[in-house]
Amino acid sequence: MKDYQSWGRYPRTTPEEVKPVFWQDGLPDLSEITGSVLPYAYGRSYGDSCLNEGNTLLDMSTLNRFLAFDEANGIIRCEAGVLLSTILDIIVPRGWFLPVTPGTKFVSVGGAIANDVHGKNHHTSGTFGCHVTQFELLRSNGDRFICSPTENVELFRATIGGLGLTGVILWAEFRLKAINNAFVDIEHIRFSNLEEFFELSDQSDHSFEYHVSWLDCLAVGKSMGRGIFMRGNHNRSKFRSRTATTPTLPVSVFFDMPSQVLNPVTMKVFNTGYYSIHLKKVTRKTIHYNPFFYPLDAVPEWNRLYGKSGFLQYQLVVPFDGDNYDVFKEILGRIGKSGAGSFLAVLKTFSDFKSPGMLSFPRPGVTLALDFPFHGQKTLDLLEQLDEVVRQSNGAVYPAKDARMSPESFQQFYPNWREFAQYIDPKFSSSFWRRVTVPLENGPAAQADAEAELAAPANS
Repeated sequence: MKDYQSWGRYPRTTPEEVKPVFWQDGLPDLSEITGSVLPYAYGRSYGDSCLNEGNTLLDMSTLNRFLAFDEANGIIRCEAGVLLSTILDIIVPRGWFLPVTPGTKFVSVGGAIANDVHGKNHHTSGTFGCHVTQFELLRSNGDRFICSPTENVELFRATIGGLGLTGVILWAEFRLKAINNAFVDIEHIRFSNLEEFFELSDQSDHSFEYHVSWLDCLAVGKSMGRGIFMRGNHNRSKFRSRTATTPTLPVSVFFDMPSQVLNPVTMKVFNTGYYSIHLKKVTRKTIHYNPFFYPLDAVPEWNRLYGKSGFLQYQLVVPFDGDNYDVFKEILGRIGKSGAGSFLAVLKTFSDFKSPGMLSFPRPGVTLALDFPFHGQKTLDLLEQLDEVVRQSNGAVYPAKDARMSPESFQQFYPNWREFAQYIDPKFSSSFWRRVTVPLENGPAAQADAEAELAAPANS
C-alpha cells in the first residue's frame, strides 16, 4: 500500500482521504470535498509541503501519459504525474536531456514545477520553471487556464514554485537540451577550505555546465570547509551509446536502520574516509549520466537509513558578499558544536539567472544542503539557530525541504508571500502553508479566519 508521507518521513501525517486522479476530465468535484485538497505524486519533497494533515490528497501519480513530443525541436508535453525517469528513458536515446534536473529522477513533472527544482547547472540554465513553455491549470471551481509566459501570466508565475497551492496542473510542456550521448565528462577536485571552493566555482562557471561540491561539515580548524568539488559537461562524442544504462542495487533498504547507527562517530569516520579516498588532487573520467546526476537513486528507499524517526533536510542560500566565509564558518561551527553532523552536505553557487516563479527559492548566492537524523528537540533547536544566521544574512531556506521553520522566518525569507497568496485556490492548502503563514499562538479560530483570508484569490 502506498504510504502518503514525505521523503524525510517527518512529520508523520494522516490524510483524511486520498483520491486518485486517472483522467484529466475525471477529477472529482473539488468544491464538494470537505476540507482542503492538495496534489501529491511520489512524495519526494522532504518536509510537509506535500502533506495535508486531516484533509484530502489528490494522487497525481496515475495521471502519467505522454501527449506530444516534437523530437526535431526538443519540446515535450506530458501529464503532470509523469516521472522524470520515464522522460529520460524516452528522450536520451533520441539525443535529448532534461534542461534542469534535481538530485533524484523519481520526481513528477508537476512536482518539478510546483517546487521549481534546480540542479547542478543553475549558473547556465536557471531552474526547471525557466524552461516551461505552458501548462493547463484546473481550479476548484472547474475553471481551466492555459498558463504561459504570455497567457494568464500571474497564474503561471504563482504556480511555478507555488507548492501545489494554485490548483491542479493537468499537463505541462517544456523545452529539452540536446546531447550527443548518455555520458558525462567529469572532474573531481579536492579542496582544503572555503576560499578554495569559491575559486573553483568562479573558474568552473565559465567552462563547465554542471558543478556541485560535497562538504565535510564536521571538519574543524584548518580543515574546516574542505570537500570534493565535482564538475562536468555532456560528452560530445557521436560514437558513444545513447542507450547505455547503469543498474540500481538489487535490493532496497527494506527496514529502518537503528537510530544509533548514525552518530557523530560514524559520521566523522565516513566524512574523513570519503575525503581521504580521493588521493589525487584532480581525477578525470567519463561516466554514464545516472551516477553523476542521481547517485542516491541507486539505493531504493535510502531514506530508511535514517531510522523510524526520519530525518530533516535543510537547504539554505545566502547572498554573495564579503562575509560569505564568515557566514559559512558560523554555520559549520554551530553544526560542529551540536555534534549533529550530516553525511550529505552539498555546497554550490546560484547565479543571477532569474526564475519566473513568485516563491522560487534560488537567488544569487551560495547554497548548502544538509541531512540531519531527527533527534527531537535537539535537532529542531539546531535548525532554528541556523535560521537565525540565515535571517541575519538576508538569505532563505528552501520550502520543499522544510518541515519546521517558523512563520516569522518564512515571511522574512519570502517577503512577497502575500502577493503569492492572492493566487492560491480557495480549496487548496497544505500542512506547510498552514504552519508558515499563521502564528499558532493565535488559536484555532484566528487560524481558520486567517487561512480563509489568505486563500481568497485575485483570479479564480
